[in-house]
Amino acid sequence: MNADSYVAIAFWILAIGMVLAAYAVVALPRIIHSALALVLFFFQIAGLYVLLRAEFIAAVQVIIYVGAVTVLFLFAIMLTNRSYAPDSNPANRQWIAAGVVSLGLLGTLLATLGRQTWPTGGQVPANATVLLGQLMLGPFILPFEIAAILLLVAMVGAIVIARES
Repeated sequence: MNADSYVAIAFWILAIGMVLAAYAVVALPRIIHSALALVLFFFQIAGLYVLLRAEFIAAVQVIIYVGAVTVLFLFAIMLTNRSYAPDSNPANRQWIAAGVVSLGLLGTLLATLGRQTWPTGGQVPANATVLLGQLMLGPFILPFEIAAILLLVAMVGAIVIARES
């Protein structure tokens, strides 16, 4: 086996794992378990970034989504009194309609992606992280700072809610 075969095997393992973790997020009866399945999903996305040779983006994925956003979700879940109740993530009667809409969206995506031509053989520049940093702190500094302020406000709001309960 050559290196491309190992990459393909790793991709399919990650892809199947992501589908299973995404299904677990919506299917598990306890919301705390759904949040933990979301952590697994985020880690597998980071694994895909590593396969794409985007190690910086993989690290940012782990730090921001697994570290910050998921901790915020878990913090909010734990503030509710029913986070460990067996019915904390109840099913409803709209799952059939959601399944039909999801299958329609999947069909549309597959039809669209089937007609797309994909460029291959592109090389990642050696200084991709430097270029990304220059873009982030150059022309995209305003959206970067707005996102940072939004996360700060969300965390302060969570702390205020926690103190009031």
